[in-house]
Amino acid sequence: MQFRLPPVAPRRSGWVALLLGAALVVPSIAVGADPPKAGASVPASPTGTKYKADADMRSVLDTLAGLGGKPIESLDAAEARRQPTPADAVKAILQKQGKDTAPTALVPGVTSLDQTLPGPAGQLPVRIYTPAGAGPFPIVVYFHGGGWVIADKNVYDAGARGLAKEANAVVVSVDYRLAPEARFPAQHDDALATYKWAVANAAVLNGDPKRLALAGESAGGNLAIATAMAARDQNLAAPMHVLSVYPIAQATDLATPSYQDSEKAKPLNKAMMIWFGDKVFSKPDDKKDPRIDLVDADLKGLAPVTLINARIDPLRSDADMLAAALKKAGVRTEHKIYDGVTHEFFGMAAVVAKARQAQAFAGQQLKKAFAATGGA
Repeated sequence: MQFRLPPVAPRRSGWVALLLGAALVVPSIAVGADPPKAGASVPASPTGTKYKADADMRSVLDTLAGLGGKPIESLDAAEARRQPTPADAVKAILQKQGKDTAPTALVPGVTSLDQTLPGPAGQLPVRIYTPAGAGPFPIVVYFHGGGWVIADKNVYDAGARGLAKEANAVVVSVDYRLAPEARFPAQHDDALATYKWAVANAAVLNGDPKRLALAGESAGGNLAIATAMAARDQNLAAPMHVLSVYPIAQATDLATPSYQDSEKAKPLNKAMMIWFGDKVFSKPDDKKDPRIDLVDADLKGLAPVTLINARIDPLRSDADMLAAALKKAGVRTEHKIYDGVTHEFFGMAAVVAKARQAQAFAGQQLKKAFAATGGA
């Protein structure tokens, strides 16, 4: 299938206060033990986390370690982008098992096409995933992770492709500009431009412009929420749902419970988050921008939000705070935490059971939102 794609021109008072002050609209869902209380002593194991990875998650971590990558925080950005990724570890496991590693074999029934779209500073590479069927389909604009510095749509292909399958939706995944070559807010500008483009080109994409959603992982989870805020503020077509997987929700408090208990976790740790911040932000006040500091931003009037988190992740508390802030703002919110897995688990459905569960849950949440318009 070929497409012709036309161009388109006050600070936080603490985690506890947010949780206690939240007006709960939809109860948070947690899979496993309760998170540690704010301010509590959090003992760390020799591996830097008090939580243990499941056997299949451990297999990915061990395989990744065996690929010989260097610590990201010890490298410059260009070298960091050449390091082995969790996606490489998943592929290595599948190859060892003698399985087909082609994306179409791992997620049958979803095709993809690479194109470009016009961004604020030039053309942006984009991958369009389309499920089997006649359409028109709902449209999910998806943003990859990588701290706004590393990774791309290829590294995060499995997560975006899985969403297309589970949500039965066209998924548009963009390679936004990366720092330090393009510092904040370039990534957020590109994300918004991608959303506008997807809305304007819905018919060309075999999509339904009335059934829209935003999604992302990690730094991309932040972009999904921030883009929903921008759509609200600019009176754009509103997304029906926002899926945010282990998002960065603030960048000033690196002493949260999860930054303590998962300080040295893999594949994401506190040192890497500091390294990302050094590359992304030009000045300290950038971290206080509402597009970064989602916890203190104006969240009123947003579409329902689904937050998905891993237990073993320095960003887990970010989502705890964000869920409380969203509920306090009256936003319908569901928050699910998966035990035994780490940051980046969402795209590992081929080898990690909890990732399959998380993708299925995400798809269900999106389908429920899209069904509100009477669509399939």
